[in-house]
Amino acid sequence: MAQKSLIYAFVARGTVILAEYTEYSGNFNSIAFQCLQKLPTANNKFTYNCDGHTFNYLVDNGYTYCVVATESAGRQVPIAFLERIKDDFVSKYAGGKASTAPANSLNKEFGSKLKEHMQYCVDHPEEVSKLAKVKAQVSEVKGVMMENIEKVSIQFCLVRSWKLSLDLFNILKSTSDELLYLASSCTYFSSNKMELFSILIFKAFNTF
Repeated sequence: MAQKSLIYAFVARGTVILAEYTEYSGNFNSIAFQCLQKLPTANNKFTYNCDGHTFNYLVDNGYTYCVVATESAGRQVPIAFLERIKDDFVSKYAGGKASTAPANSLNKEFGSKLKEHMQYCVDHPEEVSKLAKVKAQVSEVKGVMMENIEKVSIQFCLVRSWKLSLDLFNILKSTSDELLYLASSCTYFSSNKMELFSILIFKAFNTF
């Protein structure tokens, strides 16, 4: 992989670029910024192609991580790079000054980190690609497991709801039978029917 495979990177809060790094000149930074302004705000990954380059974005909790790469770099290495800088950035600034930092104010602190991760990914593309594949597989398995758990939970709730409804029906039926029996055998039922009815309903729901 050529040294120039990853050529420009930045971290932004919304559309405010907090830190950026490149060793090259060109209009890729202005194109990357234009794309940033049009990105959806939902957490996701996006890749755009332009003039033999890919503009790769990872949006996560209000922050956007970007890397511009040559098309020959493929997709796995740039995305793996974005995951690495996201993890590093979150561990360093989560809940800290990044939430209020002005534009380019983190260049001195985090610009060197962008360079470090960029160089590592360029020097170890196979290792980075393998790790990216494993991480993607783990995420896929986790998604399937969560989906299955949700299905089982829904089925359990439906069965439980049906059972509770059946139990309540049986209790109320038993109570109504008892009420009719007492009504027919009680001399003073007509004058005390509301009190008796209340007692039986209270008993039914306490049993349930």
